[in-house]
Amino acid sequence: MYLGRIVAIAMNKAGKAAAMYRVSSRSFPNREAVLNNGQVSILPRPGFEGDLRKNPYISYNCVRIAGEWAVATNGSQTDPIVEKIAMGFPPRDAITLGLLAMDYEKDHLDTPRIVAVVSNKKPVGYLGIIRKDAVLVREFTLEPGKCYYLSTYEKNRPCACNVDENFDCTSADCAASYIVDGGVFAEFTNPVTSAVAVANGDNYDLAVKVI
Repeated sequence: MYLGRIVAIAMNKAGKAAAMYRVSSRSFPNREAVLNNGQVSILPRPGFEGDLRKNPYISYNCVRIAGEWAVATNGSQTDPIVEKIAMGFPPRDAITLGLLAMDYEKDHLDTPRIVAVVSNKKPVGYLGIIRKDAVLVREFTLEPGKCYYLSTYEKNRPCACNVDENFDCTSADCAASYIVDGGVFAEFTNPVTSAVAVANGDNYDLAVKVI
């Protein structure tokens, strides 16, 4: 099944939260997640920079940290959401404002914008989406071993029904691989790259995986 881009929130069995992002793409597969200076960006692979002239939405910061919160998204909404959280906005409000400000992508597919946010201090996470027909943001209570996910297509509503119950990654590298081919994610096609933030005390460990 092709879901397009995927975000997820999870907690491993040791109680560490994770925010995860996976690029799945049929149109622009020549991209990679690049870790730099405490954040992760999606960029064209060397030699494919010209793809930006075909679609300006394919390059952006996808994972950033704002205090206790880790934010993972599929587009340039990452930055305004992080900035609002850093200013003291509750995550639900920051997500909603960021999605409303950016709106869905105005490409030929009206691609939705999606968001995942988790805390390293309390067992709470958020999933949000803005589609052409809706804006939906939901808070989840994180439980050990459970991973809730949201995608641009098919699984495009934040709900408890989109869940993987076998998440137990103890490292960021493990989580970056898991959202590509672990658990339920192995069923979803066209993976390209992934980026994750996994809580480690008062900080987060970041990792990327390129297929």
